[in-house]
Amino acid sequence: MPRTVEVPEYTIAPEVEIDPRTTALIVVDMQNDFVRPEGKLFVPDAPATVPKIQALLAFARQHGLFTVFTQDTHYPGDPEFPIWGEHCVAGTWGWQIIDELAPREGELVLQKRRYDAFYGTPLDHELRLRKIEQLIICGTVASICVHYTAASAALRWYGVIIPVDATSALHPFDLEAANRQTAFLFRGVLTRADGVRLRSGVPA
Repeated sequence: MPRTVEVPEYTIAPEVEIDPRTTALIVVDMQNDFVRPEGKLFVPDAPATVPKIQALLAFARQHGLFTVFTQDTHYPGDPEFPIWGEHCVAGTWGWQIIDELAPREGELVLQKRRYDAFYGTPLDHELRLRKIEQLIICGTVASICVHYTAASAALRWYGVIIPVDATSALHPFDLEAANRQTAFLFRGVLTRADGVRLRSGVPA
């Protein structure tokens, strides 16, 4: 039976100042199968996040943040399919990142096989090479791939920033639970897309 639970209070900061030299933007799994209604695993709230993520991308590109797009990638017979059904099969339309958020030359597109973008990928290596210290993480799904990527980042002592209006989940409970874990367990910072600012004194 469904039951009602109270979400513990957490803070959404009106502004977060970052240093673009040590901050990366990670856009998680904004692919057709998740964002388009005809996709194999459509997340109903994902389309509304697209303008917010576009704004974050524009900010990152203007100020030179290292930008990473993760791309959920599967092949026939993948062990995730009994859980979620077939989705994001490499080379298909559903696997492609949506046109509105198309990566540009020089931005890293990282194919991943599991929820965590660090698992089995060179992400940590690429971040360490660039002396990145904190990550702005957005995209979908907030309680799955965004969450496990944020958790893995926090375990590696990266600072985590989540713009809550630039993430989406399959259910409102999942979104609230993920936000609570980020704020409480990871000591991450929650804000909104338009709250990301350059740190005072940092060259634009």
